[in-house]
Amino acid sequence: MRIDLHTHTLLSDGELLPIELARRALAKGHKGIAFTDHVSLSTIERVIKEISKDCELAKEWDIEAILGVEITHVPVSKIDMVVAEARRLGAELVVVHGETISEPVEKGTNRAAVNNPDVDVLAHPGFITLEEVQAAKDNGVVLEITSRAAHSATNGHVARLAREAGARMVVNSDAHAPEDLLSEDEAIIRALAAGLSKAEAERAVRKTPLEVMRRMRKR
Repeated sequence: MRIDLHTHTLLSDGELLPIELARRALAKGHKGIAFTDHVSLSTIERVIKEISKDCELAKEWDIEAILGVEITHVPVSKIDMVVAEARRLGAELVVVHGETISEPVEKGTNRAAVNNPDVDVLAHPGFITLEEVQAAKDNGVVLEITSRAAHSATNGHVARLAREAGARMVVNSDAHAPEDLLSEDEAIIRALAAGLSKAEAERAVRKTPLEVMRRMRKR
């Protein structure tokens, strides 16, 4: 059962309406998809309000559409405040845009994210440290193995440290266009390419997203 916890729509830098992306995901065999458009304080209220309407529409189909955000390039000192604002406004899933090697993300973003139990997923965390990975495990923050070309070069590093610390991983597409979506088999291949064993890959693709959703529903 494929669940993708990191995608983008035209409400940030993606190509499709949320409802269009949900339909494409359903056709590709997904049972769940999180819309996690880039937000900061300038857009967070509008994006959450608008995505919520298509999440309601998607209830007509056999797919769970999750109202999420990706907090992106926010000053480290303000990340906790923006996470709290996202929750207040109704975000079911909070992703933080990690310290990918392909963008000038402020140093310390990974640390702020993994130390906040209200963060669900740290996306493409680049050269995350073992100490930060341990904090992610302790606070229930899931680390992303990404198929996004610009961010995926450090997947092996992330996987190795996550295995060492026992932190959970999830395979996300970070889709910006419909062709970016991954089938379950494609997601498992991405996990294997990052160095996960078959059992670890299946857990990251099949089990961990369900755990994140269960945690989300308990909030």
